[in-house]
Amino acid sequence: MDSTLRNRMRSLGVDVSDILLPREGIDYGKWSVVACDQFTSQREYWQAVELETMDYPSTYNLIFPECYLEDDDRDRRIEAIDSTMRTYVDTGVFNTFRDCSVLVERTTTSGTRYGLMLSLDLEQYSYAPDSRSLVRATEGTILSRIPPRKEIRRNAMLELPHIMVLISDMKRLVIEPLVARRADLKCIYDTDLMKGGGHIRGYLVDRDEELEIIVGGLEALYRTLDHANPLLYAMGDGNHSLATAKSLYEDLKKEIGTKAAMAHPSRYALVEIENIFDPALCFEAIHRVFFNTPHEVLDGEIRRICDDVRIEDVPSLDDMRTRLEDKDSGTSFGMIAGGRYMVYHVKSSRFALGASIIQSCIDSLSGKDGISVDYIHGAEVTDRIAHEDGNIGIIMADISKETFFDDIIRDGAFPRKTFSIGHAEEKRYYMEARRIR
Repeated sequence: MDSTLRNRMRSLGVDVSDILLPREGIDYGKWSVVACDQFTSQREYWQAVELETMDYPSTYNLIFPECYLEDDDRDRRIEAIDSTMRTYVDTGVFNTFRDCSVLVERTTTSGTRYGLMLSLDLEQYSYAPDSRSLVRATEGTILSRIPPRKEIRRNAMLELPHIMVLISDMKRLVIEPLVARRADLKCIYDTDLMKGGGHIRGYLVDRDEELEIIVGGLEALYRTLDHANPLLYAMGDGNHSLATAKSLYEDLKKEIGTKAAMAHPSRYALVEIENIFDPALCFEAIHRVFFNTPHEVLDGEIRRICDDVRIEDVPSLDDMRTRLEDKDSGTSFGMIAGGRYMVYHVKSSRFALGASIIQSCIDSLSGKDGISVDYIHGAEVTDRIAHEDGNIGIIMADISKETFFDDIIRDGAFPRKTFSIGHAEEKRYYMEARRIR
């Protein structure tokens, strides 16, 4: 890669990498498994994956499904992961593609979306809620989730990313020009994904003419930013994985010094960059259910937080969701309680987002008088649970792609579990690897 081109790329907080992929003859359908933070309440899913990949080279043997994080054998699992990584490297499981990106074509039930594998500069990333860094979190980072993940990554030879990072590229300058040229790119993998994951193809991007497209597009995006608050890359999925990499990198600075750490492979983390305006990239609001909660208790907490509250009764869930889509109605969210469908229209000097108001209620009420809360994917599921005695469902408004980056710039990171990108099967499947030591 031309050194000037690479310096321009690095000035934008990204870099190409030596990417590892399984050599010819290895079954890519067995190799690739879904992100470790999916199906955390469904051990049977991961048990089925273990059986399906048994006796095959597979990323299942290189990752730690989070449904097992609280088990007593965590240390043994981590040792097995580290050992298997070394074995795969030493026994020639991988081919190495030097100084490259990969154009990823992923087909799911939502359509075909595209992404680029690039390494993000952790010097340019912060997960602080008030961050003004080039790369930043979009939802609240739960600091207690980082230490157990550091144990898994601390001695790992490889990283296998399930991280998806968003760019706001309405003019489609970065990824889509490569999509148009993919017939001229070398296809380096092409496989169905297990257990409903759809299909995936990868195209090698290593020639300067294609890398120039990426750099030129990112430079054009950067020129449109407020350089006092320059959000170029916003986390889509995998924020706690990137936060873990960042935390370990900061530890490394203390161990070997900042200058040496800045030249270390751990300064970067491999991610998939995706355009938020890709039509097959589906944003879904994550809803809430309060259990053992009287309506008057939650209503009173909302009124304590907000300066003004107006309740609009609607006849059904569909009508509720239609009202929440009305951008002129201000801050609003739906509530299902005692058989009623209500849209709460609120004003708060403290919080700009309905999710922030509800999160404040959760923080205040959880654990009191048997009250508990769960985060639910799917409005229909939320509706069903909310009709059980003592439960209240909260229906959140959908996240707008058009205002997503502006909202983060203005208000900082959203509360935890505000949104999800697609269903569990549509999350990133592990494919590429990168050496970090």
